[in-house]
Amino acid sequence: MRRAQLALGLLLATSALLPATQALHAADEKASGSSASKAETASEDSLPPLPEDASVRQSAVIGGKSVSYTATVGTIPVHDAKGKLIGEVVYTAYTLPGKQAENRPVTFAFNGGPGAASVYLNLGAIGPKRVAFGAQGDSPSDPAVLQDNPNSWLDFTDLVFIDPVGTGFSRSRADEKTTNAEFYAADADIHYLSRVIYDWLVKEERLASPKYLTGESYGGYRVPRLAYYLQTQIGIGVNGMVLVSPYLDPAAIGDDTALSPLPWMLNYPAMAAGHFERQGQHLDESNMGPVEEYLRTQFLADFIAGPRDKAATARLSARVAEFTGLDPELVQRMDGRIDIGTYLREIRRTQGLVGSVYDSNFTAYDPFPASSRAQYNDPLLTTLIAPTTSAMVDFVTRQVGWKVNARYNALSYEVNRAWDRDNTDSPVQDLRKAIAIDPKMSVDIVHGWDDLSCPYFASQLIIDQMPDFGQASRVNLHKYPGGHMFYSRLDSGAAMRRDILESYAKRN
Repeated sequence: MRRAQLALGLLLATSALLPATQALHAADEKASGSSASKAETASEDSLPPLPEDASVRQSAVIGGKSVSYTATVGTIPVHDAKGKLIGEVVYTAYTLPGKQAENRPVTFAFNGGPGAASVYLNLGAIGPKRVAFGAQGDSPSDPAVLQDNPNSWLDFTDLVFIDPVGTGFSRSRADEKTTNAEFYAADADIHYLSRVIYDWLVKEERLASPKYLTGESYGGYRVPRLAYYLQTQIGIGVNGMVLVSPYLDPAAIGDDTALSPLPWMLNYPAMAAGHFERQGQHLDESNMGPVEEYLRTQFLADFIAGPRDKAATARLSARVAEFTGLDPELVQRMDGRIDIGTYLREIRRTQGLVGSVYDSNFTAYDPFPASSRAQYNDPLLTTLIAPTTSAMVDFVTRQVGWKVNARYNALSYEVNRAWDRDNTDSPVQDLRKAIAIDPKMSVDIVHGWDDLSCPYFASQLIIDQMPDFGQASRVNLHKYPGGHMFYSRLDSGAAMRRDILESYAKRN
């Protein structure tokens, strides 16, 4: 698979590291992750108990108004079929006191990876506080100070951020074999996280509340499957889903050497968006529409003709060079097949800068610009870990007072490497089945134009192929300036807030 499933989503949805980038991380992460691996596979008796749930009253200015809320850090135990404790899931909840449960929506939020904690959606996108990360100029050494998030969703829904086992402070209490089977596989992940949602609702007496799910990147892979499983197996109806830069269709992504034109079609609009933005253009249907139309029509014919058809290849290469901004001679040499790595390294080669797979216009210096192969980690990914980890640990331990002696895993490469990548169950199938069962369910899919890890055009094509019941007002696609974490741009975060607020208002 061309993209690994380490997507933040990461935030980092994500997310979707290139294999070369993952390989560069491996040596460092093998050493730094050894202690985390021991903690994840430790026996139940060797682990001290986690603290009791802790809460604090706070306030933030959201949507122009002061909102008072309760922030809680707590745990949900996970048991096996025989009732043995095998894991503990840590969550962060923000709730408004005094609101009637049957009228107040609650939204459960997940990031992706697999191996990402929910801190990115929490402190970057929709939680009441935010720390600066993901925008050009942000640095790992910047002060990790929380500020009010004007784009939070807390004024219209309570929020519960869930860290799957092996991320954040959540942990396994079982041996390695059991941990891998019960927590680090696609189906097992859905089964225990669905139960965590159910247990939280019972614990907090919120079964009557409207319920929503949101997930970023691989979290967007989780959410449709969670919704369908909750509906049909757990007995919990879901009012709506918000998929943020989702990793929805792994099979469509394919490989750069594939015969299918689809992998190229999915990437080229995001490359074009990055180029147009560098030219100072505002991204909308006026400049992106012609690119999409070309890819649906003439591109397909010229691609299928193959490189032996010199006229077709020349036409294709000229158009790709035009909308990517790359050197036409380079594009011609590559027969118009521009892979992500080449694009990110070539767009600013003369400046010695490389772009991020999550946002090609987030750049850093290439540490080895003369090397024939890329020898750098993703520029954006490597700036995220320090501010998000420091800010979250300070919030949990000092502000909330949940005192824990453990490492916080904002992004665990150990979990990602251990993951059973079984893509036989498609989130697209579960998305269709979930909305077919419940005609009142709403689905919003939100993307940044300039995201090469989980490109928006993949979601567009998925929606285009859905039956009538999944179109029109049922499933909506929203696109914003920026990349995978477009919400790091406050204007884009505000636009998403407006769209999701409108969607919730229609349903409640």
